[in-house]
Amino acid sequence: MLNLVLFGPPGAGKGTQSEKLIEKYQLVHISTGDIFRAHIKDQTALGQQVSQIIADGNLVPDAITIAMLEEEINKNPQAKGFIFDGFPRTVAQAEALDKFLESINEHITGVLALDVTEEELKQRIAKRQEMSGRADDAADKLTKRIEEYFNKTIHVLPYYEAQGKLSKVNGIGDIDAIFQSLTAIIDNY
Repeated sequence: MLNLVLFGPPGAGKGTQSEKLIEKYQLVHISTGDIFRAHIKDQTALGQQVSQIIADGNLVPDAITIAMLEEEINKNPQAKGFIFDGFPRTVAQAEALDKFLESINEHITGVLALDVTEEELKQRIAKRQEMSGRADDAADKLTKRIEEYFNKTIHVLPYYEAQGKLSKVNGIGDIDAIFQSLTAIIDNY
């Protein structure tokens, strides 16, 4: 099974590249952000619980996120693999994901980190916010999300680097060229 973590700050292109990787490798996409937004839209108990947390630009507590992730994985027993988009965001989450995957005799195959400058991120998200109106893309929330990434989330990279699973890819440029860089790495797994 091919289990990938697509890593990068908000606006790095994780969603765009995930779509292309899912199609090529027939993976199940697990985006914590998409799952949270679906729960919010459907006004589930979880959705109501996390709605304000996300709107404030904060991260949802690990216990909620991990339980939800396990539920998504368990819904797809025939999957050829998974692509984790926007998760894990902390070392504790990475450890919990590893522990869960081990419990089902699986593991993370590789971690692909999209490197994008902060200026490029702000431009991309401003454009996306105009088109989608996502509450978490508003300027004040964006600044908080980018700070959260560089203060907390980026510390997950050394965790995977120590396991020999980290590959960094330039996330600026032509979408197809970035995709080719990603597939060249994946095809070597």
